[in-house]
Amino acid sequence: MTNPIEDIEKAEVILVTGSNTTENHPVASSYIKRAVTRYGAKLIVVDPRRIQLAKYAHLYLRPYPGTDIAWINGLMHVIIEEGLYDEEYVKARTMGLDDVKKLVRRYTPDYVESITGIPRDLLVEAARMYASAKAASIIYCMGITQHTCGTDNVKSLANLAMLCGNVGIRGGGVNPLRGQNNVQGACDMGALPNVYTGYQRVTDLASREKMERAWNVKGLPENVGLTVTEMMEKAAHGELKALYIIGENPMVSDPDLNHVEEALKALEFLVVQDIFLTETGQFAHVVLPSASFAEKDGTFTNTERRVQRVRKAIEPPGLAKQDWEILCELSTRMGYPMSYKSPQEIMKEIASVTPSYCGITYERIEYEGIFWPCTSTDHPGTPCLHIDQFACGLGVFHAIDFSPPAEEPDRDYPLILTTGRILYQYHTGTMTRKSPELNFLAPECFVEVSKEDAKGMGINSGDRIKVRSRRGEIVVKAQISDKAHPGTVFIPFHWAEAAANRLTNRALDPVAKIPEFKVCACAVEKI
Repeated sequence: MTNPIEDIEKAEVILVTGSNTTENHPVASSYIKRAVTRYGAKLIVVDPRRIQLAKYAHLYLRPYPGTDIAWINGLMHVIIEEGLYDEEYVKARTMGLDDVKKLVRRYTPDYVESITGIPRDLLVEAARMYASAKAASIIYCMGITQHTCGTDNVKSLANLAMLCGNVGIRGGGVNPLRGQNNVQGACDMGALPNVYTGYQRVTDLASREKMERAWNVKGLPENVGLTVTEMMEKAAHGELKALYIIGENPMVSDPDLNHVEEALKALEFLVVQDIFLTETGQFAHVVLPSASFAEKDGTFTNTERRVQRVRKAIEPPGLAKQDWEILCELSTRMGYPMSYKSPQEIMKEIASVTPSYCGITYERIEYEGIFWPCTSTDHPGTPCLHIDQFACGLGVFHAIDFSPPAEEPDRDYPLILTTGRILYQYHTGTMTRKSPELNFLAPECFVEVSKEDAKGMGINSGDRIKVRSRRGEIVVKAQISDKAHPGTVFIPFHWAEAAANRLTNRALDPVAKIPEFKVCACAVEKI
């Protein structure tokens, strides 16, 4: 996030897209609702489903799944044609707008309606509403990123924010809501194939030499590694022989699960480190029991870049150990001694090699977290990014054309399937499905179907339904809902016994390698 969560209440206009905020980020959604009901902010919701947050929206736009670039370009077309953009900001702080102007010229409201299904008048009204605000916040989540054009979707939102001068101001920004509580921290710590901590590139010689000195080693790899989706592909073809999975359950969370199962079975050696025996753990040759969040010390970095302390409340059960302890023991046995005495000692090393974290210490975050970048021990932290200038100097506009999803409906698979989460279960259910209370509230998987589609197929709520794609099939209960749009069905992915990801497409974004979870073709039939 470029801005802190509290800035949501400072916005005059809030644009939420690709985020079922009320169910997936309840705390953040409360800020949005307060901004609207108490402080007079105007809310624009753009989503293929009529999510709960749409009840608070001044404008609700319902695009066909996978058409985000088109409607964002349409907003920019109106804003540019009507001279509503922040010309002074654009000239002083950005580059590349001329290319965007040329591209979006053809994204007229009528043309955008033909692609997205959004009525032209609503598009124009949304463009004027966003552009007229002194501060407008864009909030998005995996409904934007989990596409074959996910990277371009994010760049398009950045284009829109810069066009109206909404980056580097309080109450504005481009603000992704992270899917889990320490995803931001994991990325910051280099849990990506192309960077060390603080996004220092492994291809950069100076960064590699700095890490070699810190770790007293020679010859760190200069090549970029593999993403999770690439690892599975390599494993399936026998090119990757061993895999070590920590705190992840790809046998429920990854796309095209039949393919994932083949990949895991093809491995010569699989290690799974987790707090419970997951569906993935059942394929493992070795399972290492680890401690939960309540059983260890350390830090989490949340979605707004705030680094916060987490403290051990109880002792780990049985043979379970903290993750860092397991890794240190393994490393030592494999020939590289790791002898950290505590998470605090590890944090000191992190600060010593990570420019954006170098001013963060346990003492400073004893009572309240600090936003990175924090560049010295007397630096207060940075709640809002890019206030005076962009980190790279000038903000860069990217001219991005619409491209359709990798898979679209046809005669055999006439519906669009999109997936996501619900309030009472979480991710692959590793933890929440062990709670009787949560299982009472959300006991089984379902497929959300529109009233029109249900009537046409003779389906009633509660009927058992078979959902098929080119990759597999599952049986779930039908739920007739006003949230659903005709031609589109929704399935939450929490239940392994009726896993939505048996159906989803493993087509990837070419840059981020993220799968297209949000759009695939399917067929539905009553059993």
